[in-house]
Amino acid sequence: MNARNLKYQFAALILLLFTLSTSRTAAQEPLPSAAPVDVEGKWTISAKNPEGSIDTKYVELKQSGNTITGHFKGPNQSGGLEGTVNNHHIVFRTKTREVLTFRGQVRGDTIEGTFHTRRGTGEFHAFREPATTNPT
Repeated sequence: MNARNLKYQFAALILLLFTLSTSRTAAQEPLPSAAPVDVEGKWTISAKNPEGSIDTKYVELKQSGNTITGHFKGPNQSGGLEGTVNNHHIVFRTKTREVLTFRGQVRGDTIEGTFHTRRGTGEFHAFREPATTNPT
């Protein structure tokens, strides 16, 4: 191997190492975190069930940062729930005998998405009930 080829290979190696270290540094930087949307409140859910029937379900959500807790009430069961909200994406599961898992996108006072049961997948649309104020 002559000295000229060795210089080109060395320069290419330096360039490659520089490129790899630059991209590695950029990849390790954390993404800017967006605050989760506010989902706290009472929600009415219109659900198209896996078998095609439509019914109404209700949830009351409490929120602490990205963590959601609350209560679920459906036509045949009720119980607690827990989940998360990440920016505009929400996921929560009921603590009921037939577990329902809801996944959707929050847009203001509405949520649209799908829910899963052991019977299959359904679709839902939810809207937040207006907050009531107590006169003093």
